[in-house]
Order: sequence, then structure tokens, then C-alpha cells
Amino acid sequence: MPRQVDHAGRRRLVAEAVCHLADERGLEGVTLRDVAARAQVSMGAVQRCFRTKEEMLVFALGHIGERIMERVRARLVRSPAQSAGTTLGHAATEIALLREEHRAEARVWLAFVAQAAVSEALARTVKANYATLQEAFTRLISEAGEDVDHAVPLDPQRAARTLLALADGLTTHVLIGHLTSQEAHAVLDAHLADLWEQPAPASASGPAATARSWPPGRQSQP
Repeated sequence: MPRQVDHAGRRRLVAEAVCHLADERGLEGVTLRDVAARAQVSMGAVQRCFRTKEEMLVFALGHIGERIMERVRARLVRSPAQSAGTTLGHAATEIALLREEHRAEARVWLAFVAQAAVSEALARTVKANYATLQEAFTRLISEAGEDVDHAVPLDPQRAARTLLALADGLTTHVLIGHLTSQEAHAVLDAHLADLWEQPAPASASGPAATARSWPPGRQSQP
């Protein structure tokens, strides 16, 4: 009786091999032969899973993206005692990949983003991930803003877009050593706090400013 092949499992195995190679040498050095060797399968097995190298890379990008998104989704589940602002900070930290144990994922993610600049198929996957995250951020910022008496109305969508770009940029700054993980956390915390620091209208006796602090809880720490 012919042995049954777990095609889904093999595709995940190949995706893991791609990610390991991308971590070591970037995507430029990833070949089908190297992927097959790392996954310990034949080149024919890889080609039966994926018709082209681009198709293999798109699947691998989705694989690493889903792993990150699983952690983000877990952070987006609010407990009754947790504010929307605190949830937002936790989710932003996961996206920034600031923790040491996520450094390899950060290298792989940035390798794919760099390749997406010249690959429309990869770019579509990256943009879809960003759109999902921006939507979640917009909702949380809108909910958190309802608890703050803003002197100047906050645009949730624009704030979400800015926060996502900041978190994504911090990944690079930490990875190349421009910032330490602690410094990046401080930058993220300061930005989150600034979302709610709106100047109050000038009073009759003269200008006055009030600082709105971040909703209770450590902003970006897990």
C-alpha cells in the first residue's frame, strides 16, 4: 500500500527550512537545493509542494507572519480589567519583535520585507498583514480614546498608521544595534503616552496645559 504523504506538513517543513536559511544568509542565498537539504527532503518533493520559488517564498512569508500574528491575536484578547490602551501597547510590542527570543523572527521578517520591495506577490502578503494590524490598532485607539477627554479630537486611523510604522521601524533599529531593546521600549512607551497628551484650551486667566497619561498599566510591557 503506498505511503500517505502529509502534504500540508511537508509544506510547513519546507517553510521552516526557508526561514532558517533566510535567518542565516538572507533570501538572496536561498535556493531550492539548499531548502531541500535543510528540510531533509528531495528537490522533487519541494517542487511537488511548490511550483515556483516565488510560490515557496510567499508560503514561507505567510508561515512566519501567522506565527507572529498568533501572539498578537492573543494580546488583543482583552480581559474585563484590561483597558484598550494597555491591550494596544502589548500588541504593539509583539509587532516590534523587541524581545531577545524573537530576534531570529525579526531577521527573517525583515529579509522578506526587503524582498517584497521587488516582488509583487510578497508585497501583497505583507500589505495584507499590515492592513489587518492597522484595523485592529484603529479599533483599540478609538476605544481607548473614549476614556480620555481630548481637547483636540484624535484621528484613530492616522494614529494607528503612525503606531504601526513606528513599531515596524523599531524592529530594524534594534536589529542593527542602533537602539537597545530597552531604548526601543522607551520610545514606544513615550509615543503611546503622547497619544493622550493633548493641550487643554486656554483659560480666561491664561494658557494652561494638562497632560493626559496613558491608561492604567504598563504601556508596552507584556
